[in-house]
Amino acid sequence: MGVYVNFSDQELLEELRLGNRVAFTELFNRYWKKLLAISYTYTKDHSSAEEIVQEVFIGLWNRKDQLEIKALGPYLATAVKFSVFKSIHQQKRREELAMLNYQTELVALDEEKIHAKFLQEYIDGLVEQLPEKCRLVFKYSRNDGLSIPEIAAEMDIAEKTVEAHLTKALKTIKKDLNSSGTFLIALSLLIK
Repeated sequence: MGVYVNFSDQELLEELRLGNRVAFTELFNRYWKKLLAISYTYTKDHSSAEEIVQEVFIGLWNRKDQLEIKALGPYLATAVKFSVFKSIHQQKRREELAMLNYQTELVALDEEKIHAKFLQEYIDGLVEQLPEKCRLVFKYSRNDGLSIPEIAAEMDIAEKTVEAHLTKALKTIKKDLNSSGTFLIALSLLIK
């Protein structure tokens, strides 16, 4: 292995073309620190800089029998710079796409919130038109999350009466939503 230390870049490239891994290792050891410095200058991130240098050397190995390189140092420096700019461009594009998707999701979410709020306000208006006990039972059930036995105990009425008021409230709301077309609009929003 020590023999290759004295080889010129061109001699090492000739050995590399033949698939000599030791010659490749010597080229790597000879240039990786310089290339890492170039890469880090642009990326300002040690991990990204290392990854770019590794990709350049992998590319060198993979294309070893196709390359016609006159000056290895400038060739590798240019390859690193190109890889850095390519990486920066790809990162910016990923960020743009993520931001675009994020904004689209926010707009869709905002629209859904607006429709849900409209529907909730419409239903609240219908509930306010119910008879007093019926309205109270509905609010205890839907707004406070109380069960039928809890509502019966709270209002001091029979559970069957609570069920009857709740059934009446739901039928009235459903009937009004169906007749006004709001039910279809609400359903279409849920299907989207």
